[in-house]
Amino acid sequence: MGKLFVVPTPVGNLEDMTFRAINILKDCDLILAEDTRTSSFLLKHFGIETRMQSHHKFNEHQSSEQVVSRLKGGENIALISDAGTPAISDPGFFIVRACVQAGIEVECLPGATAFVPALVMSGLPNERFCFEGFLPQKKGRQTRLKELAGESRTMVFYESPYRVVKTLSQLGEYLGNEREASVSREISKLFAQTIQGTLSELTAHFTENEPRGEFVIVVKGKDD
Repeated sequence: MGKLFVVPTPVGNLEDMTFRAINILKDCDLILAEDTRTSSFLLKHFGIETRMQSHHKFNEHQSSEQVVSRLKGGENIALISDAGTPAISDPGFFIVRACVQAGIEVECLPGATAFVPALVMSGLPNERFCFEGFLPQKKGRQTRLKELAGESRTMVFYESPYRVVKTLSQLGEYLGNEREASVSREISKLFAQTIQGTLSELTAHFTENEPRGEFVIVVKGKDD
């Protein structure tokens, strides 16, 4: 049988791509990409000519069955997302689970992911933390925020520029406006920025300064 390679791609600077990731993408039989238009720039930059196929959250259930069949037939297939490590707040979980259930080998390469540098740069305790990804947008959002109010570990969230002020404000409402936090945006890109402060201070900052880029919010856990 073939093998599924889960390949991280840069979250910002293309120089963050590893030599091994480039070689695997060149040598595999097929690349599953979240958005083939976005990934085409990456592949062209590194001279990778392997054929791509779309694999995203709207087709991954149907796509996974076909991919498993091809892997059983002996093909080696790589999975990439638009940025970072697939399956971490990105498509990938379903195909990995399908491969595991079918007895197909899966190998995830180490590499770029946005929350690790954001957590380290926050200056907040990181020996124990919980990764929350994106909070529910509607159903279950308040329930989850109430549950997190008692969390003692440092918490890590992903957020879009369109909802970051709302999320910071709600975190302050449920966790306390004076809770220490850190916001990183555009990690590894030209205008990367990390700002530390209380949740109320960060809410005020991004209310006054239009949020741009993709965000990682890190919040200190509740004191014991």
